[in-house]
Amino acid sequence: MPQSDPSRTEQATPKQRNKAREKGNVPKSQELPKVTVLLGGFLALLFMIQIMVNQMHDLFIWTFSDNLLTEFTPETVYQLFQTVSWRIAVMALPVMLTCALVAFLTVRLQVGHLWTLKVFELSNFWKKLNVVAGIQRLFISTQTVVRLLRSLFMAIAVGYAPYLVLKMESPKFIPLFYQDAVTVAGYMLTTGAKMVMFALVPMLIIAIADLIYTRWDYEEKLKMTKDEVKDERKQAEGDQTIKNKQKQKMMAVMQKRMMESVPKADVIITNPTHLAIALRYNPLEAPSPVVLAKGADYLAEKIRSVAQEHNIPIRENKPLAQALYKSVDVGQMIPEELFQAVASILAQLPKFRRR
Repeated sequence: MPQSDPSRTEQATPKQRNKAREKGNVPKSQELPKVTVLLGGFLALLFMIQIMVNQMHDLFIWTFSDNLLTEFTPETVYQLFQTVSWRIAVMALPVMLTCALVAFLTVRLQVGHLWTLKVFELSNFWKKLNVVAGIQRLFISTQTVVRLLRSLFMAIAVGYAPYLVLKMESPKFIPLFYQDAVTVAGYMLTTGAKMVMFALVPMLIIAIADLIYTRWDYEEKLKMTKDEVKDERKQAEGDQTIKNKQKQKMMAVMQKRMMESVPKADVIITNPTHLAIALRYNPLEAPSPVVLAKGADYLAEKIRSVAQEHNIPIRENKPLAQALYKSVDVGQMIPEELFQAVASILAQLPKFRRR
């Protein structure tokens, strides 16, 4: 079915598919389970037919021979009926279980694991009771045409198969008058099985075609517009404007905390104006010097300004400042390869010269 909204050109996103599944909207062919159940039941019947014939033979003998001497009372008739019904049910049980298993597997393979109660919501119920929408779906919908053609082809397959088989078998009908009942019954069963096979082949082809169409139609209906895809991406990733504002607030908080740590520094290493790194060395806190703050350009100027206010020594060392700025984050200890360069600066400070 062509897409009614030309703007819906984008394939559905995983989120859109999950939302549709939660509502019970899944691609499921209605014809495939019918055909597979018929096929499974037919094959089970073929496999079980000889066993069922033998059991039915024994049941007839038991019913009409062994029980002829039984006195018929309401109790004995009820017991006879109960026993016969139970034995017939046992004979039919394998075929019925096969049909149930095939139906379950066919639906499960189509829709996967799905359990939802949203299909029973009141809103969905009122939508189905919408008379105007129902009339539109009945007369104006492309799906109505598809269902009509599908039913027509199914009817032709089911009707033409017996005709074709009977036409081929018609020369054998007259000799059947000279056969016994067992031979006639066997012939009727064989011919019936042939009719079923002739009907199941086109029915299976129609069911597979219906499955393909159902999945294609489902994908078409699930398509999204470009704006919907963008909106969903924004919701998943967050609005970039809001994220930028949050990032700015986080940076501001981090800078504030970092600037509050500058007065605790022992020395400021500069570039001399583009970079500034505040270092603190206390053997009781860390085995090597720690970067309390660092910044470039405007932030570097603020670090130097705070350092001047608190009489913290400022030392210019371009290679060391660049190395510290690039390789060490705030709160981390300096790497071993920078120990000697930092130690040479700390050794010149009055605080450490006494040590």
